[in-house]
Amino acid sequence: MLNLSEPINELKKILKPSKYKKIFILTGKNSFYLSGIDKILKKSLTNQECCFFFKKSKIPEVKELTNIIKKLNKFNPDLVLAIGGGSVLDYAKIANNIRDLENLKKNIIYSNYKIKKKYPVLAIPTTAGSGAEVTPNAVIYIGKIKYSIEDNLLVPDFFLIIPEIVMGLKKTIKASSGFDAIAQGIESLISKKSNDKSVNFATKSLKISLENYIDFIKKPNIGNTYKMCLAANFSGKAISISRTTAPHALSYPFTSHYGINHGHAVSLTLNEFLKFNYENIKYADCKFSLKERYNILFKLTKASNINELNLFIKSLKKKANLETNFKKLKINANNSMLKILSGVNLQRLVNNPIKINISDLKIILKGKYNEN
Repeated sequence: MLNLSEPINELKKILKPSKYKKIFILTGKNSFYLSGIDKILKKSLTNQECCFFFKKSKIPEVKELTNIIKKLNKFNPDLVLAIGGGSVLDYAKIANNIRDLENLKKNIIYSNYKIKKKYPVLAIPTTAGSGAEVTPNAVIYIGKIKYSIEDNLLVPDFFLIIPEIVMGLKKTIKASSGFDAIAQGIESLISKKSNDKSVNFATKSLKISLENYIDFIKKPNIGNTYKMCLAANFSGKAISISRTTAPHALSYPFTSHYGINHGHAVSLTLNEFLKFNYENIKYADCKFSLKERYNILFKLTKASNINELNLFIKSLKKKANLETNFKKLKINANNSMLKILSGVNLQRLVNNPIKINISDLKIILKGKYNEN
């Protein structure tokens, strides 16, 4: 049985006023109060000066990032406390390391930014999904285009998993964020940059997430919530090494243009890319046996072949109520092809074990649109 007092006592230790007198708290207004972290924090803070920034944008975007940096620079805290999902944690990681506002957009677009950490960061995730509390990268949108900031200095100094604040999430958020953890584990296994260490983290993550995902959504308790948080954390450690692949690369325009939550957006094409990679396995550009990696996936999902793996993942999405039909989601892949393709993240696409070109993406998107 998980002892809930442990992470809360740890939070009190970290937030001792003798250590940190000024704390910049970055969070989402809804998640801050609905999760119950406000009450936990009230008991953990004693006489510190706190400055709050409540993020409003659904996705991390550069205009709001600018406002965060301005407020952070003005307040000059001893500690940055980031409480929220992936967007909040990404904001904190970027704002604490890129503090120069001059030509911010241009520098991000052309990767001409200077990384310099100023304050320690404590990350408390309120979702069980991205593992952003342990990853050395963060996402920011400029317009409808997603950019990645990557550097080891972005990794938060501390993180705490408090399942009590994750358990009461809406089912839609649990389904999306939880599937993100699953997709990260799967993609990490077959990513070109994967190694023995990332495979170990990905395998641990998938063993836990596949067993607890549906109950976490439909029959949540402290035990399965903690396990999903742990699975997300392991998946974050896995992709910190391997990075993600094609399903993530193609997910971002579905979020920016259609407002589909990130994990849900990743789920839209995961099956198609897994099948594409397997059917073209002889063209694999990896330093490992891609077939052996698929065998790990087969074993984890109790599948005998790619078709059974495909059915397993489809069943998982159906049980989680993740809609993947483009027409029902009002995604017209034929009319919006250029809009979707222009938002593909090339950094993630090149990690795919099979080289993918634009014509391959078009075939996959058209096939999805023509699905019944």
